[in-house]
Amino acid sequence: MSSSSERRLCKDRRYLQVALDVVDLDRALRIAREAYDGGVDIIEAGTPLIKSEGLRAVRVLRENFPDTLILADMKTMDTGFLEVELAAKAGADIVTVLGVADDQTIIEALKAARKYNIYLEVDLIAHPSPIKRAIEVKKLGADIICLHIGIDVQRKLKFTIKDMCSLIALVKRDIGEYIAVAGGINAETVGDIVLAGADIIVVGSAITKSQNPKEAAAIIKNRIREVLEGKVHP
Repeated sequence: MSSSSERRLCKDRRYLQVALDVVDLDRALRIAREAYDGGVDIIEAGTPLIKSEGLRAVRVLRENFPDTLILADMKTMDTGFLEVELAAKAGADIVTVLGVADDQTIIEALKAARKYNIYLEVDLIAHPSPIKRAIEVKKLGADIICLHIGIDVQRKLKFTIKDMCSLIALVKRDIGEYIAVAGGINAETVGDIVLAGADIIVVGSAITKSQNPKEAAAIIKNRIREVLEGKVHP
């Protein structure tokens, strides 16, 4: 098994992340294996999976994917050090904390992330001022900023890729790497997200609900590659 020091993000590379927002660990493992075979770079133990199966989900993913970046979507709101430490000990390379949390919670979470040599991602889901908060948490030391439109909001409102791309471009300009983007992304929209400046493209249902997760992941991964190489335009 490789160590966390060997599983590191690289600048100027785009990463495809699958969000395992399911509640059954066996199903999550099946999807993860197919998605990985299709080219996924980061495997996310989604919040529903962690709430259903506990941090055992992270441990099992680590055992099955020893060389792959594993994200624990803890969405921590308090006890920053403790929750990040628990996820790190379970095998996570990246742990999320909410941007609406107090600065002190993020600072404590960062202490744990530094202690265990992992990445801290600040998820700006539902934050009223995402650009301002992105700058603030980056100054605190956050490694990754996640721009995230939640599932419930996607269902209620029309998801506007143009608006998301404008937000990505503004945050990218102000903070640089690393920006993760989540929320209704699929093969048709991923090109715009990539060109706007996303470093980590988080895909959930377009892969997890597909009849063929391997093929779905491969199509999205190939689309990212083609857009970056200038072979196609979104």
